[in-house]
Amino acid sequence: MHIALYKPDIPQNTAAIIRLGACLNLKIHIIEPCGFNLNDSKFKRVAMDYFGLSKILRYEDYDKFLTKNKKKRIILMTTKAKKNYHKFIFKKNDILLFGRESAGVPESLHKTIKNKVKVPINKKTRSLNVAMSVAIISAEALRQNNLLK
Repeated sequence: MHIALYKPDIPQNTAAIIRLGACLNLKIHIIEPCGFNLNDSKFKRVAMDYFGLSKILRYEDYDKFLTKNKKKRIILMTTKAKKNYHKFIFKKNDILLFGRESAGVPESLHKTIKNKVKVPINKKTRSLNVAMSVAIISAEALRQNNLLK
């Protein structure tokens, strides 16, 4: 199972997702540019020793990410989706794509990605923290594919 972060801009969220990836054997794809330095010692301290235990792949931009992953199905996680995550059938090698904390993904990506899902939330709220969304949706995808150990 794969998690892709589109131009993440909050280092603490990315660090939490890297830790989650290490714990659940998720490959983490980071599409740059990030809003922070991934090589910064402060960032690595937040990610703790999980940075070294995680499978992290980095891409200069979204086009390079697409080129390297053209055989995988990309599912966009977005508050704009109509389908709830627990009603979606995930496959073992899916890439779950999460947008920037500040802006999601550009409209052009929304138009090109066929599969979109969301976590249903209270209508009075805007969105969940991205790290929480990654945990919720990846747990369901792993459960569906009998990949939880």
